[in-house]
Amino acid sequence: MINVKQFPVLETERLLLRQVTKEDAPSIFRYLSDVEVMKYYGLLPFKHVSEAEEEIEWYRSIFENGTGIRWGITLKNQPEQVIGSCGFLAYAHQHARTEVGAELAKEYWRSGIMTEAFGAVLEYGFKEMNLMRIQGLIDPANVASQKLVEKFGFLREGLLRNYERTGDKFEDVYMYALLQTEWNIS
Repeated sequence: MINVKQFPVLETERLLLRQVTKEDAPSIFRYLSDVEVMKYYGLLPFKHVSEAEEEIEWYRSIFENGTGIRWGITLKNQPEQVIGSCGFLAYAHQHARTEVGAELAKEYWRSGIMTEAFGAVLEYGFKEMNLMRIQGLIDPANVASQKLVEKFGFLREGLLRNYERTGDKFEDVYMYALLQTEWNIS
């Protein structure tokens, strides 16, 4: 179980990573209803704001249950507007292991925003949570996410065949992982 009582806020040069609240549903719906953003997310594009509210409820529940933590990505000069999220799920305390996931509104792609957010989240995981392993499941066609994790030193460990279902279709995913001993902790 993640042993944090108060939701941690992470700050980078341009970003504030904070807890998502129900007031963020419209901004989250905006990007999670985008077909391109959702292409590799593992869910179908959202059709109603209520689906964004359910996603926010899931973020809240994994934090309260100690099985994950998901930060809303905001620009420092617009902290009320969530433009993406990044965080951990499926945390296994006994094994000091978790999965990482992230998505970003399309207009912020290729701006370095996700690299900045992802780095802050990884640092929190290795330094504050003392994780030994952070892993990510990535669609083989999602080249951008593969490049992102590889930039941080993640290694592709293999292909998990028909591992996830999106709608009525089963999909393969690559398993990537980074160990604490491979993380450049300064």
